[in-house]
Amino acid sequence: MAKYKSYNYSQTVMLPVSLKDQLADGTLEFAIHTLVEEIMDMTRFDGKFKNDETGCKAYNPKILLKIILLAYSRGIIHSRKIERECTRNVTFMALSCGQAPDHSTIAAFVSSMKDEIKPLFRDVLLACEGMKLLGGTEFSLDGCKLPSNASTRFSGTFATLQEKKEKIERRVGYMLEEEVEADKQEGTDRSEEKKRAKHIEKLKKEAAKIAEFLEKNEPKPGKQFKEVRSNVTDNESAMMTTSHGTIQGYNGQVLIDAKNQVIVEGEAFGWGQDDYHLEPVVSGAQENMEAIGKKDDYFKDAILTADTGYHSSESIKKCEDDGIDAYIPDKDYRKRHPGLEVKKSSIDRRRKRFSLEDFRYDEGADEYECPAGKRLKLHTRSQKSRWGMVYWAYRAEAQDCEVCTEREGCISKKGKKGKRKYLMIPVASERRNYSQEMAAKMDTDRGREIYPHRLRIVEPVFANIRTQKRLDRFTMRGKIKVNIQWLLYCMVHNIEKIVNFGPEFAVV
Repeated sequence: MAKYKSYNYSQTVMLPVSLKDQLADGTLEFAIHTLVEEIMDMTRFDGKFKNDETGCKAYNPKILLKIILLAYSRGIIHSRKIERECTRNVTFMALSCGQAPDHSTIAAFVSSMKDEIKPLFRDVLLACEGMKLLGGTEFSLDGCKLPSNASTRFSGTFATLQEKKEKIERRVGYMLEEEVEADKQEGTDRSEEKKRAKHIEKLKKEAAKIAEFLEKNEPKPGKQFKEVRSNVTDNESAMMTTSHGTIQGYNGQVLIDAKNQVIVEGEAFGWGQDDYHLEPVVSGAQENMEAIGKKDDYFKDAILTADTGYHSSESIKKCEDDGIDAYIPDKDYRKRHPGLEVKKSSIDRRRKRFSLEDFRYDEGADEYECPAGKRLKLHTRSQKSRWGMVYWAYRAEAQDCEVCTEREGCISKKGKKGKRKYLMIPVASERRNYSQEMAAKMDTDRGREIYPHRLRIVEPVFANIRTQKRLDRFTMRGKIKVNIQWLLYCMVHNIEKIVNFGPEFAVV
């Protein structure tokens, strides 16, 4: 008969573990440990504690920051999961020196870093500069739209939210009537009554939540002073369109140095359109570089690339005022360069869109003839746009456009029945046309050579944060807290660059 060694799971085994030996040289956890202990100024947190004479001892902010940075580097973003790792993962135990802060302490620490997060980010940036990881000659700007901890069900204009509240209240009324009728009948299933009562209570809370929001807040204005959709759960987030659909979230922006893909500035915005983000991000990067001892003209003559979403007169003017050599293509850039066109959808391929070249000008009559043979007469002169362009407007007859067989390719799909065609002819500009100047710059050989650099600078950074670090959504609510979370991930990315490209640290 075979003989086996006996085993007993109830026995106790003592394993000697040296915490210091778990933080091996060249690892990310060792870099986090060394940066927090030696380079980051953690005395910034001391003013938050008033327990020098009374009260219990608090967890050291160094321990909490180390734990959070390591957790984010491994894609662990929820505080309960971070708490669990501190009790079962040897690396987390080593960084925390065997301490295991609970999830509420971890979440509260992250939420409270409003004044400390930017200086801490700059401390890491200073370490990158000290190790000569920054080139300072070429940068790229881009954004990443991520869902927030907010429900899309509670998004809408104030009118929409009021309608939703009334709809919920009507639903509650119907269910109460059903409940009364059910009570009159014999043999009613009590479990169904409990489910109905629970559902009614839930709907009442939702209606009360919307009512409270409408009472305490004002309609949310957009950049063009037109009301945009508010959100009851997190009103600082916004509805954004992404390649994966529409989300309720934030737009995480980063400015990246081309040499080693180090992030020199990061900020999360509750606005989906990118053309409003260049100015604050570039200004923030300038402040960061000044804070680590660089000159105030650090970005002068530096190259900056950004995609079409950032193309606006304000953004281009900002770069020119700061002496930045910017390359930001306009929306027609790919059309002007064969081989760069974006693949069109089947609907766009079927729908032919007319351009100004499709309309023939009759100089004698001062009229335009459309592709269908109808006439557009001069309607008004000197019509100005908000960009300073002056137009002459030519207008078709409403009855001609209403029965026109070419209407689909001439008037936008949003055009209501009876809408006529207006042809806007640019004749002058009251101020510099930064957009046209940038378009001409992008069409040069140098523009076509430099702009493709953007992909190799930006895309690996977002691939690292979203795929490797598994940041697929923000767990905080409100711009301040979301921005803290975004900057923590930017710090993790930069620390990883220090590990991969910087010199080795001295052992603490």
